[in-house]
Amino acid sequence: MTDLSTNAKSVAQSAELAAQIAAANSFPPEPPARPVRRAIKRVLTDPLGLLGALIVIVLLLAALFSSWISPQNPYDLAVLDIMDNRLPPGSESFSGMTYWLGTDDQGRDLLSAILYGLRTSIFVGIVSAGIALVIGSVMGLVSAYFGGRTDTLVMRLVDIQLSFPPILVALILLAILGQGVDKIIIALVVTQWAYYARTVRGAALVERGRTYVDAARCLALPSRMVTLNHILPNCLPPLIVVATMRVAYAVSLEATLSFLGIGLPVTEPSLGLLISNGNKYMLSGDWWISVFPGVALLLLIVGINLVGDRLRDVLNPKFKD
Repeated sequence: MTDLSTNAKSVAQSAELAAQIAAANSFPPEPPARPVRRAIKRVLTDPLGLLGALIVIVLLLAALFSSWISPQNPYDLAVLDIMDNRLPPGSESFSGMTYWLGTDDQGRDLLSAILYGLRTSIFVGIVSAGIALVIGSVMGLVSAYFGGRTDTLVMRLVDIQLSFPPILVALILLAILGQGVDKIIIALVVTQWAYYARTVRGAALVERGRTYVDAARCLALPSRMVTLNHILPNCLPPLIVVATMRVAYAVSLEATLSFLGIGLPVTEPSLGLLISNGNKYMLSGDWWISVFPGVALLLLIVGINLVGDRLRDVLNPKFKD
């Protein structure tokens, strides 16, 4: 009788384990797209989140269509007239064109130059943050999943990277590589990947000890499948928040480097260069050359940060429906 009871208990435990493994094989029960969609909806229903989203969308559309909506191509020397330099906002040129935001010291329409500069800033920010996200996520997942010496090695690299000021690392790299959009993207990726690696590692360490990961391992699934299909989707909420903040930081760092004269060359549109060009005319009363590009840069960074702050609240794991 005792043997029959023991056998029945073993069969029941085996059935329960099989059910857990089957459930783990179809994990996650809630696809990652759903919480992301829900987070976007909550951001848009919040006043500050909606304001930030509207600012980002308007500036993004203006940057994407800058070639069509700009009154002139400010970097085409054939359309520039040096006689139109440093005109105040609302002035008209000899050809009858109205400069709504004035011109800079080279006779470029500031409105057009700002739109072209926004395109460069947004492109550099998104591309550099995206590449750094991929590299950092892979490093963080590998570090958390395998642990041991791999974790120690990766985290020591992260600690070394984060021990240096990002602007100092970017200055050294650009001094070696030179100027250019591709060079500044490389510098921004090097200075940002460690933030993503540390974020993903922290989230992945929590997920690694959960039952569904143990069940997936019992199925002898490859490590790549366990990390990408099971652990990574649950690391997305904090990763999305960090990525949003890092885009804003990349935009500001690119503008800072260009302002210092080592980021983008003078032939490339940049908000940092526009601010730098007008800095020497501030005391002579030509304030618009620096102020308007600065306002555009400020609006872009504030808009991205407003969206990121709201996403941080919405994607808080303690948040309950």
